[in-house]
Amino acid sequence: MPADNALLAAGVGVVLCGPAAFFLGPWLMRTIPEPELEEGDSKVLYADLAGPRAAYWCGGLAGVSGGLLGWALGTNAGLAAWLLLAVAGAVLGYIDARTRFLPSVIIWPTYGVVALALVIAALASGEWGSLRRAAIAGVIGFGVFWVLWYVFPVGVGFGDVRLSGLLGIALGWLGWGEFASGLYGGFLFGAVVGIVLIVARVKTRKDMVPFGPYMLLGALAGVFVGDSLARLYTG
Repeated sequence: MPADNALLAAGVGVVLCGPAAFFLGPWLMRTIPEPELEEGDSKVLYADLAGPRAAYWCGGLAGVSGGLLGWALGTNAGLAAWLLLAVAGAVLGYIDARTRFLPSVIIWPTYGVVALALVIAALASGEWGSLRRAAIAGVIGFGVFWVLWYVFPVGVGFGDVRLSGLLGIALGWLGWGEFASGLYGGFLFGAVVGIVLIVARVKTRKDMVPFGPYMLLGALAGVFVGDSLARLYTG
């Protein structure tokens, strides 16, 4: 069921997020510094990605995500934070898919703008409980992924840890159902796609795949199904 003013919010999401990521994505890829690599490692240079292909992919992903978020959230006070996250997420997802790196110089500032947008949303709506839940969820999400990284660093990178806290904040604003299903959804999507690629012999079990895009996709799915799953679980 669409949210209040869903069509208007969806249109705003498409119009704002698509062009923003189209121009911002390649600019960031040209300007962000390269990470320090361990001996023997290599990666595609960020600047080499900053072409029309990146612009269209980032703009398209952000536009679709913004439209879906607007449709799902409508006039929810947290919509602005989620649209900001859609822009950053599209750029991060594209970079991770091409390089298997999630640049911290994009993630950390996104924490700031998303948190600021949620504080403004709480001031405007009085939803201080949602803001408190967002902060707690961000800490929990970061902590869970930190443990996974510590125990299994080959499977979870520290960029995924940073991203988990950011997604946890945004999902926590909406509710615990959205938070739980959004973070778990990344593992589900990653497992399903991984099995399909192995069966199709595109990948082998030893191949590493970027997890960031699946985390972002899981978070988007959590926005849509989290509340329903929470209601089903609690009866």
